[in-house]
Amino acid sequence: MYKFISLCCSLIFIIGLTACSNDKPEKQADTSQPAQQQAAPGAGIPAAAPAPVAGKVLETIDAGGYTYMNVATASGEKWVAVNQTAVAVGEEITFMDGMVMQNFSSKSLDRTFPEIVFSGGLVGKGATPPGMPPAGTGAESFSQALSTEGGAAASAPANMVTGSQKAVVPFAEIKVEKALGENSYTVAEIFSKATELNGQTVAVKGKVMKVSPGIMGRNWIHIQDGTGSPADNTHDLVITTSQAAGPDWDIITMEGVLAANKDFGSGYSYVVIIEDANIKE
Repeated sequence: MYKFISLCCSLIFIIGLTACSNDKPEKQADTSQPAQQQAAPGAGIPAAAPAPVAGKVLETIDAGGYTYMNVATASGEKWVAVNQTAVAVGEEITFMDGMVMQNFSSKSLDRTFPEIVFSGGLVGKGATPPGMPPAGTGAESFSQALSTEGGAAASAPANMVTGSQKAVVPFAEIKVEKALGENSYTVAEIFSKATELNGQTVAVKGKVMKVSPGIMGRNWIHIQDGTGSPADNTHDLVITTSQAAGPDWDIITMEGVLAANKDFGSGYSYVVIIEDANIKE
């Protein structure tokens, strides 16, 4: 009997050890990090859309199926165009960011705006007049306006060099030393070697002349280094980046992928542009 009891105790002890052993992987799995936490920060997370801009309406004009508004924002006064919407002077509004147009000529107003934002619409005011497409992205409003309101400004000259004469910054009398490195070029060299360097990673150093934020999910930077010719617009190089411009951005070196003959539509094609760039320390 004693032997039988001892045997039973031994069997129970062995079964208990086996059960504990089988429990361990489940406990380890329970305490491990979820797959998304193990991924690199930001992996698989889509970039945030540009934030809407708030401001007070200083002036408003309805024409050609659009509402043109002069809006006082935190960063200064901005002319904004949306599909025709009821807006009153003095009203506080919030508009979606959109495409920026330089020297835009409105046929219906017979007026040229030095700079205007074609917004996707006002937050909380989605109504559109009969026959007008619904307010969508800034790019849609932008393209729409070029074809209906822009007139001659809507089409690009056949011999356009940068493709964006509407957005080219005038030539500045400056001189910036060329960046160091085998893949570094001056602005003039970028233009002259565009076809040869297409698809390659290049670096260029220059003075920031203008920044247009949040257009098509990117920030658009114009730089000059004193090289190139204003006669054919090879002095002003456009660079796109997801980095936000800092207060200390003056003379910077940007590195990104060169694209030759890039066409964004609506007459905005570039003989050369640098995309997905980042500051090179």
